[in-house]
Amino acid sequence: MSQSNLKVLYITGWCRNGSTIIGNVLNEVKGFFHTGELSFLWKNAYGNGSNTFCGCGEALTRCGVWSKVLEEETPPGQTPASHAREIVKRQTRAVRTRHTWSILRDGTRAEDVREYAAMLSRTYHAIAKVTGSHTLVDSGKLPSEAALLPHVEGITPYFLYLVRDPRAAAHSWTKTKQYVVPMSAFRSTAYWVGFNLASEAIIRRYPDRSFFLRYEDFIADPANVVQALLELVGAGDATNPVKGRTVDLGKNHTVTGNPDRFRNGPTLLRPEDDGWRKELPARARSITQALSWPLMARYGYFQPPRTQARQGVDSKTATNDTREDIRGTGTGR
Repeated sequence: MSQSNLKVLYITGWCRNGSTIIGNVLNEVKGFFHTGELSFLWKNAYGNGSNTFCGCGEALTRCGVWSKVLEEETPPGQTPASHAREIVKRQTRAVRTRHTWSILRDGTRAEDVREYAAMLSRTYHAIAKVTGSHTLVDSGKLPSEAALLPHVEGITPYFLYLVRDPRAAAHSWTKTKQYVVPMSAFRSTAYWVGFNLASEAIIRRYPDRSFFLRYEDFIADPANVVQALLELVGAGDATNPVKGRTVDLGKNHTVTGNPDRFRNGPTLLRPEDDGWRKELPARARSITQALSWPLMARYGYFQPPRTQARQGVDSKTATNDTREDIRGTGTGR
């Protein structure tokens, strides 16, 4: 494969937004590979990450995919472990969420940012070589990494800005899931606001390569949303793995993500996401709404669910309406 043919669909937004299931659905498309949250690869493989296992069930350092990628990406004269420690330090210095705007403004002017972009190029191409894929789905959800992708040599980037009702996200964060530690509604929503403001900046800068999607619209009409995403990356003729509301998920090689990534087989994409309405305490709901109400209003979360998505109308139309609203604001500059 030539370097110019490698496409990367990067999912950005705050955690617990459905990126794992969307990525794993796309993983079933021929030539696609879902990396999971790739930015955690080095920390989880050789550092003190909370989850050292690949989605296939093997340790990352023993997985048939990631062990080869880690070896392939390591520069001469270094070991994968020592190189991983350097990457984790560089992530802290260069690609935190707060760095999104400086990367959009300055590109790779800073040395740490430039080195990180070079590392991403090596890693993405190593993944493509090992897996034989032409399109990678990276559900890293770091807006700063998304901002960096246009400066990564040899790839064509696309952006999926995925948002979920902050009350549903806060509710999800109250639950312990294996290696995932609970978080307060205040902290979850503060992150939700910050990550979404930064993600808005990405799709405003690169509107023709971006797709805004509410998780609620995905579960309302999953087949049409997946088709729209395939068309975004120029794979509209590929076979859509979603049949009605069911997708047959095979083994994946995700680097962290929702613990549900370890499940496979026929999977029902449930049409509702309203457990928070009964289970989220009133105080937590009030905190969430108070912190996030401007963005909630812009994303339509104070309105009834969109009926057109539930009736099977192309979800891309509905999501692009909100994307146009975002592009018309000054938020996040």
